[in-house]
This record gives sequence, structure tokens and C-alpha cells, in this order.
Amino acid sequence: MTLHTDGYDMSTMQEDLARAQMTARLGEAQQNRRGHQLALARRMSRKAEQAAQQARLALARAI
Repeated sequence: MTLHTDGYDMSTMQEDLARAQMTARLGEAQQNRRGHQLALARRMSRKAEQAAQQARLALARAI
């Protein structure tokens, strides 16, 4: 059973709502993924900086 409201039935409204919610959830998931990737990139950058510093110290000790 579908209710008609000014030519726009309830099932269409529910489909539109479900579609909007799915789009919102996909957007949230993409934001979370970007945040995770940014945090990972920062950690890797710090590790690279630490490795470079250790390499400089090892070179200084060798001289």
C-alpha cells in the first residue's frame, strides 16, 4: 500500500530518504578514510625524519 501526497507517493519518499542517508554515510566513510591516511602519512614522515637523523648521527660518529 502506498499513500499518494500531491503526486509524490510515500515509497518514493522513503527511497529518496534511504538514498540520502546512504550518500551521507559514504561521505562520512570517505572523510574517515582521508583522516586515517593523513595520520598514517604523518607517522611515516616522522619515522623518515628519525631515520635521517640517525643516519646523520652515525655519519658524524664515523668521521
